[in-house]
Amino acid sequence: MAISFEGQVALVTGAGGGLGRAYALDLAKRGAKVVVNDLGGDPHGQGENRAPAQKVVDEIKAAGGEAVANYDSVASYDGGFNMVKTAIDNYGRLDVVICNAGILRDVAFHNMSEDDWDKVFAVHIKGSFTVLRAAWPVFRQQAYGRVVLTSSSSGIWGQFGQANYGAAKTAMLGLMNVLKQEGAKYNVNVNTIAPVAGTRLTQTVMPQEMVDRLKPDFVVPAVTYLVSKECQDSGFIIEAGAGRFNRASLVKGPVVETGLDEVKDAEWIQQNWGKIGSIDGAVPMWNAQTPLAAHLASKGQ
Repeated sequence: MAISFEGQVALVTGAGGGLGRAYALDLAKRGAKVVVNDLGGDPHGQGENRAPAQKVVDEIKAAGGEAVANYDSVASYDGGFNMVKTAIDNYGRLDVVICNAGILRDVAFHNMSEDDWDKVFAVHIKGSFTVLRAAWPVFRQQAYGRVVLTSSSSGIWGQFGQANYGAAKTAMLGLMNVLKQEGAKYNVNVNTIAPVAGTRLTQTVMPQEMVDRLKPDFVVPAVTYLVSKECQDSGFIIEAGAGRFNRASLVKGPVVETGLDEVKDAEWIQQNWGKIGSIDGAVPMWNAQTPLAAHLASKGQ
């Protein structure tokens, strides 16, 4: 059965080009009314330009879809509010938020400035907070919402020269793992995409030949599914790109139980380090206490 977004409204941040544009076009093609947000800054977070967002809106309209542009910065609390207000004022609801906006300030850690750190966190993690904080009451009231956050292999596995970017992208996982629980009773699912694609950002760190081959279109199917009503999973990390899709997961290894009768010392840890550090039989968790399998079983899945 075809996945449709008829009657739904989607907000995509950083949608003036690259991945965000590709997401917005696919959602609009499937019937969604789309708020296309983009400040129009450069890959390092400097400047602004309304043309990219408006160009994507024009593309959507030319193809018979509905869209409206928003030019606010995700790094501003008022900006996040205005994006959601744009959706409500124009279309009366909001069903989907894709937090895609991002910048890069790559530099080895010993050369990283406070500004390099702060600007990346402002766009990536605060930028997700500002938008979702404004959208959350809407989702709760209508008892429906779909969210995709954007992480990265740098945040999951690490990448030299990206301490700021990697830390911000790992923060997405913490945000997801809390919001998936807070949203569960309201039918709000929160998942995370870790994309690999040739964009303005990756053009600064990839050879041009690779940028040309790794089209954002290869990531789109996973994101479109994750924000659809058909997707009932929440708290998933999906790596996508270059014709490859897989799930990544935080897992919990077997517990070494010592009891509360005696406090162990560091030498005991040393002696038992092989068991403590083992992930043989590790399982993905829903929260700190509940394995994912047990959570899904409680829901009848």
